[in-house]
Amino acid sequence: MFHSSWRVLGVSQSPPIYPCTAMFHSSWRVLGGPNSGSLAVVGLELATFRLQVKYLNHEDTTTTMLVNLPNYTAVLDLSYNDITRLRAEWTTYKLPKLHNLLLSHNSLHFISTEAFVYVRHLRYLDLSSNNLRQLDEYIFEQLEHLEVLLLYNNHISQIDRTAFSGMISLQKLYVSQNLVSRFPVELVKNKTRLQKLSLLDLSSNRIKVLPIPELQSLPAWLKNGLYLHNNSLICNCELYSLMTQWFLRRLNSAVDFRDDYTCIPPGADKKILRVFELNVHMNCSTFNESMEETFLGQTLVLNCDTRHREMSKTWMLPGNIIASPGNNHSVEVFPDGILKISSVKLEDSGQYTCFAVSEHLNETLYVWVKVHNFTVSGTGDTLNTGYTTLVGCLASVVLVLIYLYLTPCHCFCCPGQGKPKNHHEDSIHSSILSATPTHEDMATKAELSRHVAFIDPKDLQGQNGKVNPSGVEELDDEARQGKGMRKKSVADSISSVFSDTPIVV
Repeated sequence: MFHSSWRVLGVSQSPPIYPCTAMFHSSWRVLGGPNSGSLAVVGLELATFRLQVKYLNHEDTTTTMLVNLPNYTAVLDLSYNDITRLRAEWTTYKLPKLHNLLLSHNSLHFISTEAFVYVRHLRYLDLSSNNLRQLDEYIFEQLEHLEVLLLYNNHISQIDRTAFSGMISLQKLYVSQNLVSRFPVELVKNKTRLQKLSLLDLSSNRIKVLPIPELQSLPAWLKNGLYLHNNSLICNCELYSLMTQWFLRRLNSAVDFRDDYTCIPPGADKKILRVFELNVHMNCSTFNESMEETFLGQTLVLNCDTRHREMSKTWMLPGNIIASPGNNHSVEVFPDGILKISSVKLEDSGQYTCFAVSEHLNETLYVWVKVHNFTVSGTGDTLNTGYTTLVGCLASVVLVLIYLYLTPCHCFCCPGQGKPKNHHEDSIHSSILSATPTHEDMATKAELSRHVAFIDPKDLQGQNGKVNPSGVEELDDEARQGKGMRKKSVADSISSVFSDTPIVV
């Protein structure tokens, strides 16, 4: 490797200096310059080539193109210039060896969707410290090999939901120090999540609301690299629980910037509060680490959710028993560290410990398991029986109330009441009433009257406590007026139902 500098030929003014670093020495020359509108590098036959170009005091570089760059160029540094637009024609042929492109500290405010067509093999792209205001749809779609993307210190306020589509190799994304107000949830959702993404820096933006359920379901190795401090978050207990959980797990995103997580309470009071002190200001509940509840006979799955992906994991069961294939037939440990317990029993309650080991980090996780002493189906049967008993009791009470207090049927609705009586029945009835009553007859009639809640004493006694000796039943006023031949005794029996004078039978 050698370091050198060169000047552009044919420039009479004070020429700019273009440092160049190459792996092998070779003869080369540069044609053109800032004033010519293009830059050509010819005569190079190098395995790895690093070119750093500085345009000093150049007012218009939007039409400047780099032409005839060696196709083995690996690193191209165009930072600290006045480039305002990155168009599709900034290079007109493929650069298959180019893996690092540096464009930081320019005045970029426009990037063409076809700007990276000829540099598809980029692994590192630096667009930081520019004037970018939005990320259009599919703007980075061609960069399927890109691993690191730097977008911090811009003026980005809008991010299209498809801006990062196709970046299947992206591992680190820096979008801090911008004006982003919407959390790009498409980056962390299961269906649209970038599978290799391990670091997402969204700090120092204007995000107010976080997708708490989606963030809670993320694996620990992604939470460890998700930075959300210095935002305009709205205070609530869900936010406190989320960040407290991350802090208890010793995740770098929460531990390293603990004092930088602030929020604004809802309402008129705009006092800035620290997220980790919301248990005092908003009476939020304290978070308890990993507790699992299950029932007899169920299948329980425990996840050893470590901060790093590739780790060797070992489980210890209650009673300090190492989970291995021969120890317990109902326990199974999968290659990714997931512990499965089939047909849970009451003695499976207790503390489960996961030991995770790697070359750079050792981690221990504790999971408390509580097994309830009944099955889920048994609980449902018990509840169904209880409801059935309750309904039966209520029905019984209603029937008793109906029996005691419901008004008996009026005579006009009783069966056979509308049929006229024949003379034979009247004569028998008269003879019975004309006879001197005995104690046995009175007892029999009283017994028959027990089916009526209230009864008129006239039905049991005649005048002065005796049966009417004439044996003729008096007619009421309506009968005398020709409105029917209803007997007075019948009317009295009807009115006696509504009487408030009970008779003891």
